[in-house]
Amino acid sequence: MNQIPNHKRIIYQIFTRLFGNTRQANLPNGTIDQNGAGKFNDITQEALQSIADLGVTDVWYTGIIHHAQLTSYKAYGITEDHPSIVKGIAGSPYAIKDYYDVDPDLASHVPDRMAEFEALVQRTHEHDLRVIIDFVPNHVARQYKSSCLPSGVRDLGQDDNTDQPFHPQNNFYYLSEPFTPPLEEQNMGLVPYNETPAKATGNDVFSPRPHQNDWYETVKLNYGVDYQNGYHTHFDPIPSTWIKMKDILLYWAGKNVDGFRCDMAEMVPVEFWGWAITEVKKQYPHVIFIAEIYNATLYQSFINNGKFDYLYDKVGLYNRVRSLVEGHGSAEDLTWLWQNESGSFSHRMLRFLENHDEQRIASQYFAGDPFKALPAVTLCASMHTGPFMIYFGQELGVNPTESEGFQGNDGRTTIFDYWSIPEIQAWNNQGKFDETALSDAQIQLRHYYATLCNFVLNSPAISTGAFFDLQYVNNNGQSSNYNANRIYSYLRYNEDEQLLCVYNFDHDNTYNTFIRIPEQLLEEILLLKSNDSFSLSGIISNTKNEEIKSINISDASINGIPITLTPNSVKIFRFTRD
Repeated sequence: MNQIPNHKRIIYQIFTRLFGNTRQANLPNGTIDQNGAGKFNDITQEALQSIADLGVTDVWYTGIIHHAQLTSYKAYGITEDHPSIVKGIAGSPYAIKDYYDVDPDLASHVPDRMAEFEALVQRTHEHDLRVIIDFVPNHVARQYKSSCLPSGVRDLGQDDNTDQPFHPQNNFYYLSEPFTPPLEEQNMGLVPYNETPAKATGNDVFSPRPHQNDWYETVKLNYGVDYQNGYHTHFDPIPSTWIKMKDILLYWAGKNVDGFRCDMAEMVPVEFWGWAITEVKKQYPHVIFIAEIYNATLYQSFINNGKFDYLYDKVGLYNRVRSLVEGHGSAEDLTWLWQNESGSFSHRMLRFLENHDEQRIASQYFAGDPFKALPAVTLCASMHTGPFMIYFGQELGVNPTESEGFQGNDGRTTIFDYWSIPEIQAWNNQGKFDETALSDAQIQLRHYYATLCNFVLNSPAISTGAFFDLQYVNNNGQSSNYNANRIYSYLRYNEDEQLLCVYNFDHDNTYNTFIRIPEQLLEEILLLKSNDSFSLSGIISNTKNEEIKSINISDASINGIPITLTPNSVKIFRFTRD
């Protein structure tokens, strides 16, 4: 049987500014002095051990690199940012201000901020956890200027010819008029922001007057693509931006970072990625690259030509299982997805149900109850051999219910504001990072995530095994009470382990159903003969676990295996030969 390489990772994304914040003021649009901010030093040995106990292999620290913000660090030689071009008081972590520095908000002692980050990397590694950080290649803050530029390195834009709207060796695109911030009128009394000539905005807006819904706080980097004149590319000689960004990646890899989540990777030419990733891996072959990408037609190119290890899965499995959790769509859509990904790149997709861009499961805008999504969570973790990601507090049922300021009340955890999260503070419990202050429901939820993550990480069938979709076998009129719109079932198997996974996405109905498995498949995976029997033992369940004894191979293939599926239930069984 062909073995798939082991790509199974459990990634835990931390929004670093919020994680360790124990202040409880939570004033909308509050300053750092009012609302506080988490620090590198708050991610302690106790915190990391608690994360590792979940079954986590990698921690993605979000918001590490210095970005534009309205907190003044002028006393430390850091230039201030104009309010007209900063989103929120704390600012967007994707409006990078200095690629060679870390965010001073995260430092307990600002002059030692890089040393504090390096100590966090070391602590993380001590718990056998790998470190992933963001790399933001498509755009930077409008007032980008490195105050920590290494000796001999030229800053972005330092050598640009601003008289030329486009030049392959310019780092930015230039427009003929001054820049006009969309919210300038809100900052009356301040010195007007001046940017002459205007630079193109990060979401490919080549106008000096972007809309307030544009990424107006950022400017787009020039990788040698002339967007305004036929989208012509100029990659030979290698553009200045390519070299500068490759050097930035090498700088952070030299800090013992193990991977990069590459923001909006599809907005940067795939040719750059193929070149840059190859260059980085010559020196740091273990470093992984994850592409944030939403255009499914580009998946193969960004894997094969761009050399990415993994791609964000938003438009594939996320959209389909979220629809099921919300009571829409059909489980048959999962079969379609498997058929389109199988054998090509399914093992290279990073699966998730939460991240910093998406609404929280527990919020009124999504499931409204974290337990309702456990079938979807389990499916995302177990359907394929690739990595699975949890957003910090997902395992505690974090539910944003207030407008934090710039972010607004939208079911997301803010990335623009100084804020704290009550569920995380309860887990923190004065630095103990234990369950003492958690509710019974939070403990139950966290235990389920820990059981699931440790299981899929160590299961041979899930980490390296094959997949077989059982929908077509059971949705043919012969299986009793099998609602293929709400029930989904499949096998995961290899020589060492064989599993049956069954899900009920129906919020209201219990199904006393039968799961049929083709006799030929049972002979193949269990080496059974026509009159042999086997047992199924419950391994994962969000309801009462059940054990099914002595199923004959002919019964399993003709009549099916009897299983009761209560609403929102998941059951994973392990095969044992009798």
